[in-house]
Amino acid sequence: MPNSISPAKALIGGLPWACTRCGRLKDRAPRRWMSSVDDAPARKRPKTAMFFPGQGVQRVGMATPWLEAFPTTVKPILEEIDSTLNLPLTRIIESGTNAQLTLTENAQPAIMATSILILRVMEKDFGFKTAERADITLGHSLGEFAALVAGGYLTFQDALKLVRKRAEKMSECSKAAVEEEGGEFGMVALVCESEPRMQSLIADIRGFLGLSSPGSKGNSGEDIPAVQQVLIANINSKNQIVLSGSIERINTLLTNLRQFGGHDPRHVRLKSDSPFHSPLMKPAQDLMKKLLYMEKEDGTDIITWPGVMPCVSNVSGRPFESKEQLKDLLARSCVETVQWWRSVKYLHEEEKVKRYIGIGPGKVGRNLVGKEVGMKGAVKGGGVWGICNPKEMEEVVKALDDTEQCADED
Repeated sequence: MPNSISPAKALIGGLPWACTRCGRLKDRAPRRWMSSVDDAPARKRPKTAMFFPGQGVQRVGMATPWLEAFPTTVKPILEEIDSTLNLPLTRIIESGTNAQLTLTENAQPAIMATSILILRVMEKDFGFKTAERADITLGHSLGEFAALVAGGYLTFQDALKLVRKRAEKMSECSKAAVEEEGGEFGMVALVCESEPRMQSLIADIRGFLGLSSPGSKGNSGEDIPAVQQVLIANINSKNQIVLSGSIERINTLLTNLRQFGGHDPRHVRLKSDSPFHSPLMKPAQDLMKKLLYMEKEDGTDIITWPGVMPCVSNVSGRPFESKEQLKDLLARSCVETVQWWRSVKYLHEEEKVKRYIGIGPGKVGRNLVGKEVGMKGAVKGGGVWGICNPKEMEEVVKALDDTEQCADED
């Protein structure tokens, strides 16, 4: 009789397993990397995406609750962070000033490291098998590095080194711009009332900036010195974008939009002293290209291909298709627009993802995803969750179990 299978065998990948609710045996096939075009084996759970936050969510003490709740898992990771970077980053995270932590060279590796720390707790202390229970990863801007670690393309140590060097170069770019041009540089979020208004706003912004089309490499904007350029850094949702560059020129653009375009979007200055995803970051892109094509000390490539699951690119809004494309797009993401809205629409409309798990500090990513797919928290057969603290971890793991077990009965 099939139901006589032992509990020990039920835990082995590829063998039948018993649902804890109904007791029925189900088949669990060994997972492999697959995209939506592959002939995927029949799944008995909702399709699941795992996403990670970008810069701006950092806060002093963000790793402390995890250390207190799971010291055996977290303490070695914190030691690994400092050892890998050869600097006391975890001390800045734990007890530094807001000004110290907000510095780009500290904030970026701190956010990425804390995100992976939370994922490791989920895996080790809650038995979450990422490669078996998630289908695709993505990250908002900086979060792309955590997504690549979770997806099996980068080791945690290599990602830490890349992010720190990238952040240092970005900080240098910002300081050089101020020295050359004077004034302030940063980022400003624009919020519209509706999607049609946003599409019209984007078109008018591109017109004012002299940009030919989204994603175009050949446009008149490239003839302007980098310090004089403004760029659409993020398209975050159907009614939110972010501009990056000189604050003075962004304000001039907003004035033109009001006077000549009939737009008056609500705008908010972001807590960033650097104009990310703008032409000013070209030196960071060049550095990333160099680093991504260098061999590691053991002679191996820094990128593992394929990973254990697809990972969505910020630049294309689609999964990386090859190792070479991954390196190219990851480097270009320093200066090109973050296509977050396109990425989430792709997952929701084409991949039919039903569950979204946000892992890392802050609620920004969860709120953006939840608003876009029309879900907040759990719904029947799916949901959008964020894990920022240990209490939320327990709640989310339970919600995942609730939406996963016996899903084939619906």
